[in-house]
Amino acid sequence: MPIPILMPALSPTMKTGRLAKWLVIEGDTVASGDVIAEIETDKATMEVEAVDDGTIGKILVAEGVDDVAVNQPIAVMLEEGEDRAALEAFAGNGGETTPAGVAGQTEAARQPATQNAEVTAENDAHVAPPGIMANGGRERLFASPLARRLARQNKIDLSRIKGSGPHDRIVKRDVEAAIGQAIAPVGSGAEPTVSSPSAAMPDAEILKFYEEGSYDMEPHDSMRKIIAERLCVAKQTIPHFYLTLDCALDTLLSLRARLNAEAPQDAEGKPEWKISVNDCIIKALGMALKHVPDVNVTWTRQGMLKHRHCDVGVAVAIEGGLVTPVVRKVDMKGLLAISREMKDFTARARARRLLPHDYQGATTAVSNLGMFGIREFSAIINPPQATILAVG
Repeated sequence: MPIPILMPALSPTMKTGRLAKWLVIEGDTVASGDVIAEIETDKATMEVEAVDDGTIGKILVAEGVDDVAVNQPIAVMLEEGEDRAALEAFAGNGGETTPAGVAGQTEAARQPATQNAEVTAENDAHVAPPGIMANGGRERLFASPLARRLARQNKIDLSRIKGSGPHDRIVKRDVEAAIGQAIAPVGSGAEPTVSSPSAAMPDAEILKFYEEGSYDMEPHDSMRKIIAERLCVAKQTIPHFYLTLDCALDTLLSLRARLNAEAPQDAEGKPEWKISVNDCIIKALGMALKHVPDVNVTWTRQGMLKHRHCDVGVAVAIEGGLVTPVVRKVDMKGLLAISREMKDFTARARARRLLPHDYQGATTAVSNLGMFGIREFSAIINPPQATILAVG
């Protein structure tokens, strides 16, 4: 039977992506693990791999298309021995959908796995049950892989949940609702949800203020949309308060100069390392959090996550936005290791080649604008972190 290939969710924040490039054409034979496409997320360009052997039967979304929804079919693969007739039979058995911006898309779905992706978003109305869980041997219990994982992590009994997906299948939203009920205080009522922020005024109202022809409209890319959404959510859900002090860095700058002067030269006569002021700040932040562990935390409804290491996200400006790669276990690393990691992160960030693991899971963050002559500024905390260090 033809296999739908879906738009993967390559990060927890990804809702839509841009199908940047197809590396195959219809009729190409592919093997499991072959790279078939490149997807632009809010932070990086990532490769999508085939998870089955087969032939690309039909490409549903052309390269260059923006805002392709997660879990939307982007292509159909034919298994061994199938031909174009199988596509027609597949469509006739319910695999065809009404076009929604891209002609010929299909609603039948089977989630693909990608090497560099954790699929966190579901369009469960279109996903066939991928597995069956035993319910005490009495009946079959249908649940999506994501729902099962969430239930396992939060100690939720799936047999007590009524699914809202097709054929009563338990999906992500069902488990999240059960989690909310399990942790809410008695009599507290439903936990409020945070809706996606939107502009205070509709676009049509804003445009009325400006004469037509007096401006150029530059559409938002995925990165800009996600940055706007997450920073609005940060201000709405995290109480911000600011502490400011001046710090003399004469000793630090002297140490940096001495360390850089000791760097041996490579074959081209260039120093093998150059430690930056930012590298020193990252190390100092890690040491400070180790010294005051009550600040190296993350708030959750169930409890406070007290992190065992200091994983520092570092704001890196790139064209069109900002990313925060994470230097992990800063408290255990030397300046040279931190410096080399940051050079690698910065280069890959600017080429939009960071992987989700590179920018997820920080326990704090640092934003340094000192090199631009900024004396003081107030950075916005990146959820779900609790702190950020703004350096002038």
